[in-house]
Amino acid sequence: MDKLTVIKIGGQVIDNASDLKQFLSSFKALTGHKILVHGGGKKATELSKKLGIEPKMIDGRRITDGDTLEVVTMVYGGLINKNIVAQLQARGENAIGLSGADGNLIPATKRVHPTIDFGFVGDFEVANINTTLLQSLLAQDITPVCCALTHDNRGTMLNTNADSLAAGLAQSMADQFKTELVYCFEKSGVLIDVNDESSLLKELSFDAYQQLKGNGKIVDGMIPKLDNAFQTHEKGVGVTIKNALQLNETTGTQLI
Repeated sequence: MDKLTVIKIGGQVIDNASDLKQFLSSFKALTGHKILVHGGGKKATELSKKLGIEPKMIDGRRITDGDTLEVVTMVYGGLINKNIVAQLQARGENAIGLSGADGNLIPATKRVHPTIDFGFVGDFEVANINTTLLQSLLAQDITPVCCALTHDNRGTMLNTNADSLAAGLAQSMADQFKTELVYCFEKSGVLIDVNDESSLLKELSFDAYQQLKGNGKIVDGMIPKLDNAFQTHEKGVGVTIKNALQLNETTGTQLI
């Protein structure tokens, strides 16, 4: 069975030109098939504020009204996605930028919540991911670069959590490939103290995660990241959370 690595890049690395270049060089050096998933929340937040749109977050997830949807579509699907694709081409990595609408890659439905209006936020089913498209691209040695946007099959784009999207892609491909999921950002992995890099957990079980979350040691955006990570790990996919600049090193937090 061929190897596939699904890597999600986020956090400050995307916004730092030199760090992003280093990461993409490391990404190019990885062997086997690859899929890259990216967020871009900080850049979207900056542009939103410049346009007078105040960002709203709940439990690490962005509330997406109509104006915010326009911003994230421009930033995720345009600015960041095409910049990454162009830089990969410069490194000899043949890549293609995709949203969930392209090739009907990830159809989704608008989230319905009993008490919170998340706006144009999309939730998807792993079974609906267009794995045929992904397999075709990978067979041609084309690396998909997926942004955190899906669509509702009615002409509307939907903002989707990038960690969830990366997890879904990894789960969807686990039957065809020996699949690994790697979450990359600016920290060295899962930290007991977010301000202390020496508090890195080299391994993390689900029970330990629940205890740390209950004690308030794991908060904000790390919660949806780890929720998705453990759900993916249950499907037999290896999961690592690590510093993006240490992509090719045996570091970070390994789920057990």
